[in-house]
Amino acid sequence: MPKQKRTRNARTLPVARVLEPNAAGIDIAATEVYVAVPAGRDPQPVRRFSTFTDDLHRLADWLQACRVQSVAMESTGVFWIPLFQILEDHGFRVCLVNARHVKNVPGRKTDVSDCQWLQYLHSVGLLRASHRPTQTICAVRSIWRHRESLVQMAAVHIQHMQKALDQMNLQLHHVISDITGTTGLAIISAVLDGERNPENLATLRDPRIVASRETIARALVGDYRVEHLFTLRQSLQAYRQYQQWIAACDSEIERQNCRSFPAIFPTTRSLYPSPEIITSLDEMSRASICARSCIASSALT
Repeated sequence: MPKQKRTRNARTLPVARVLEPNAAGIDIAATEVYVAVPAGRDPQPVRRFSTFTDDLHRLADWLQACRVQSVAMESTGVFWIPLFQILEDHGFRVCLVNARHVKNVPGRKTDVSDCQWLQYLHSVGLLRASHRPTQTICAVRSIWRHRESLVQMAAVHIQHMQKALDQMNLQLHHVISDITGTTGLAIISAVLDGERNPENLATLRDPRIVASRETIARALVGDYRVEHLFTLRQSLQAYRQYQQWIAACDSEIERQNCRSFPAIFPTTRSLYPSPEIITSLDEMSRASICARSCIASSALT
């Protein structure tokens, strides 16, 4: 008797419950933005906009006309920041999505565009928003990140100074711990002013330096060359310029804190010397210490 062929009952895929009916999805690139709204809200539910500021405002107006309340966007780099801020100013709830999280959501895009896929996932509650601090925190954080870049670039010029000293066999940075301290900067400035006598240069030693005057004098007997002195001078000038910019960042951070957090920073009196009156790196170091103390006190509070 022939075996009967079993037939499987066709299973219908469950339809996801819509949790956010007024959701839109946005896919952002460097020069263009693709936006998807729920079907039926517009004859053309997927539109393309350029990233010019007036086009971003047109995008927000179109979303309001489509009765959208919440927006999910996926982007890399910093391209999402202008649109994020404009949408927040227009009153939308903005959900910035990590691209890795979207990739891990089960399902297949097939021929559905990225913005439509984001709109669908957001409408059924399968996306998790990344943390975005308030605008006051973002403002201070942006300056802090810029300050960090300035510190890193200033460190590069310290390396250039050390290289110039090595090429002239001036072993100053081997007998003192920091050539950007009081002793190191005083000696380098004297060398650039024309002083070549190691005994005279050693008299600039700060009493707190562990190395003796004799050791420093021996380290300053070198082969002075015009090209390396030129490199040393420019590196020192660049380092001092970066220190002034760092001090300016500290002043701006303090001003932002006094304005945004008056309970923590009740005074608007500047804790830092202005960049125009900074004449020595000792003052710059004290300004940086004040900045770190100021932020530390806010963290403890």
